[in-house]
Amino acid sequence: MNSWRVSDVMTTQVVSVRPDTGYQRVADLLVQHAISAVPVVSEQGVVLGVVSEVDLLPKLNYPDRVPTHPLVSRRRRAANRRALGDTAGDLMTSPAETVAATATLAQAARRLEAARVRRLPVVDDAGRLVGIVSRRDLVRLYARPDAEIWADVLEQVIKPMWLEPSAVEVRVSAGVVTLAGQVDRVSTREIVVRMTHAVPGVVDVVDKLGAAVDDSAGARSVWSYGHPFSADPHDMVRSPR
Repeated sequence: MNSWRVSDVMTTQVVSVRPDTGYQRVADLLVQHAISAVPVVSEQGVVLGVVSEVDLLPKLNYPDRVPTHPLVSRRRRAANRRALGDTAGDLMTSPAETVAATATLAQAARRLEAARVRRLPVVDDAGRLVGIVSRRDLVRLYARPDAEIWADVLEQVIKPMWLEPSAVEVRVSAGVVTLAGQVDRVSTREIVVRMTHAVPGVVDVVDKLGAAVDDSAGARSVWSYGHPFSADPHDMVRSPR
């Protein structure tokens, strides 16, 4: 089954700046393109940091830019440093939170949530900027037409599992996939349901599949090989002593 990657949904036309880009130019770009942050890149395109609206605010909060006493908090010192900054290199948050173009969408979602940011610069193996992925890019998956989801379930689940389309009925309504029909084993049914959940755009799966053989107990036994398609690790059969 082919999992969608960040490269499948990212925006490739990225507004970026160099470390020597001035404060006013950064502010102009944010306003002009209606974005909340820009990556800061080197001459080679390597992501060095990110400048966001939050990084620009200290200059407004501390217009007098009075030097900070060494005993004040680290956060206050960082704010004053940005208030004194005039270039992207001075203002940026570094190192930047990034994600690889080859990362799965689930990995990107976890990174966005953990970093508490709206978007992440996407980088290649050398750390060079190749795109931007945002929360909206991930949410957009759930706006996929039902017909596309239905076709993907057939191509990515039913066919790879060697199931006859006539034996398993697939219905999709508002992103919710209903699976009905009959498969050979309970373990097969569980795998089909899990794989269907992983199809991009699937909101939920309604399992109405029947199974001819209940192998659920045997699949968990160390004395059983289990179903050949099982996603769980198997213990080899041991000869009794």
